[in-house]
Amino acid sequence: MSKMEIYDPAMCCSTGVCGPSVNPELIRVAAVMESLSKNGIEVKRYNLSSNPQAFLNNPIVNKELNTKGVKVLPVTIVDGKIVKESGYLTNKEFAVYLGVSLDKIQSTPVKAKVHKCNCGRKGC
Repeated sequence: MSKMEIYDPAMCCSTGVCGPSVNPELIRVAAVMESLSKNGIEVKRYNLSSNPQAFLNNPIVNKELNTKGVKVLPVTIVDGKIVKESGYLTNKEFAVYLGVSLDKIQSTPVKAKVHKCNCGRKGC
């Protein structure tokens, strides 16, 4: 099975599913990650604000950030190679790159947990 890592832009919580307005794409990705985990498939996910060292320690991601800036995020790496940048994988792409069937990937969460962040009135 392939090794996948997702390098997210800075978000106020680990999944990005927090704050006053929630991006539906982040809910979908969080649901996919949860479903993969339940099926024993580990995908590492790093948030620029809470895991900056992971971005520095990965020479591929570090180079992309230095040349293209944060607009390149999110970056998805499979087996040491960038497969997508500036957007999240589709469910089909997750299945293809991880070598699993689409039924291992759930696109809508059973219960979406929305975290309140403590960023203040102006949001995160």
